[in-house]
Amino acid sequence: MNPINRFFRSYHPIVLTLVIGHGLSRIGSSMSLPFLALYLSHATTMSHAMIGIVSGAGALAGTFGGFIGGALSDRVGRRVIMLTAMFLWAVCFIGFAVAKLPLIFLLLNMLNGLCRSWFEPVSQALMADLTTPDKRIKVFSMRYLAANIGVSVGPLLGAWLGMGKGALPFFVTGCIYLLYGAVLYFLLVAFGIKQIEGNQREKITLASAWQVIRRDFCLKMFLLGAIVVGIGYCQMTFSLSQYVEESFDNGVRLFAALISVNAVTVVTLQIPLSRWAERRSPLLAIHVGNALFAAGLLGFGFSKSWMGLAAAMVVFTLGEILNYPAGSVLLDRLAPEGMRGTYFGAQTFGNLGQFIGPWIGGYLLGAYNGTVMFAVMGVIVLAASVFYGAGARQFAERTGARARESVAS
Repeated sequence: MNPINRFFRSYHPIVLTLVIGHGLSRIGSSMSLPFLALYLSHATTMSHAMIGIVSGAGALAGTFGGFIGGALSDRVGRRVIMLTAMFLWAVCFIGFAVAKLPLIFLLLNMLNGLCRSWFEPVSQALMADLTTPDKRIKVFSMRYLAANIGVSVGPLLGAWLGMGKGALPFFVTGCIYLLYGAVLYFLLVAFGIKQIEGNQREKITLASAWQVIRRDFCLKMFLLGAIVVGIGYCQMTFSLSQYVEESFDNGVRLFAALISVNAVTVVTLQIPLSRWAERRSPLLAIHVGNALFAAGLLGFGFSKSWMGLAAAMVVFTLGEILNYPAGSVLLDRLAPEGMRGTYFGAQTFGNLGQFIGPWIGGYLLGAYNGTVMFAVMGVIVLAASVFYGAGARQFAERTGARARESVAS
């Protein structure tokens, strides 16, 4: 048996479909969503601040939608939630292509965030259900790689299709999601998978998540840090697109190239940087990541050439590679046994930063200029380390007290 056949026989066809589909869907979403702010500035009369609110609405809906989707999947099964989200996602992107009113764009982007918060966690659970434990890490690595390949290709296609001034990329994205949903539906029917519940998990509700946040100081600090990082991180798409289009020739193509630089940097440097971070504490990785975020944001604001912006994007992406995995490690260590689901469910409140960020960035961009906006965002991102540090110190004191109690008993 040749290696290709052996590879395909090693994984369930639905798992391979989800991996390939994830890459294709990321091509579609990255050829359209990163340009949403630019498209709105051409297709509507919205102000910079209003465009920021519409752009961030998806993250806000996803913050709360994850809880709703999780509760519904407990009741009606993953298959129903996943397919419903996928077909609604297709409707959402086609809606972007034909909408005219600001309120409709706002509602569509909220639906986009809701569908994402429903589909992605449930699809990952489905992949785990259909894969043996020893191969799950490899499956999720393939999924992450497929996503970044998609993100490296999508923006260039978006620019080629005239994104920023035309609606065609949104329509194409909607068709990709519609095809993906149809293929997935027929495969689920063909393999007789009517309802895949997987392992029983805690039912996360807004009320229970809020109680967890209210009681645990460390978790509150980590979430505040994630929110602040999100405020700065989202400028990489929502504000940078408008700034580059206004300040540089062929700004749309330049922005598409910068998004591809981000994805290629993740693909090529993720493994070596992850190995470096594994030998250090997650808090150090977060502090270094935040410093690189700030340096990248400052680079965006002060660069006067394509090469300067590309270098700033590489630095910014290095911060992304270090920060986000380390944040998950911190949260995993913080969660008590039996409450890991609740803690990771509460983590979605960090998405509030990606709702607040576009509004603040849009306001600063309109009231001042890109240099001021990116400089302010760089300072904000550095402030996240204060929250992470406070949470880590409290956690160290807590674990030290527990260790002393264990020794005394």
